[in-house]
Amino acid sequence: VQLQASGGGLVQAGGSLRLSCTASGSIFSINATGWYRQPPGAERELVANITSGGTANYADSVKGRFTIPRDNAKNTVYLLMSSLKPEDTAVYYCNLDTPFSIYWGQGTQVTVSS
Repeated sequence: VQLQASGGGLVQAGGSLRLSCTASGSIFSINATGWYRQPPGAERELVANITSGGTANYADSVKGRFTIPRDNAKNTVYLLMSSLKPEDTAVYYCNLDTPFSIYWGQGTQVTVSS
């Protein structure tokens, strides 16, 4: 299983970005798909995930600003980020949680300037 993430970049505070993560390979069952981020000098933290049943969960810091839609036909999950703040600056990683293993995509840098 491979996860290919894209969509990071530099944006001004208040702006928007869309991250994409596409999964490929043999995926038989999924617990959840999500996005984590690791700010400079900090630990990796959950941003949002969506379960196989479609329940979305968000970190308190992004509620109301980020959404995590998915396109099952494309094996793709997105992170739609709006009203971005400088504290959202981090490397963002997509994550696939299956009953057998946890997979990570390569990180994509998001930088929000003030």
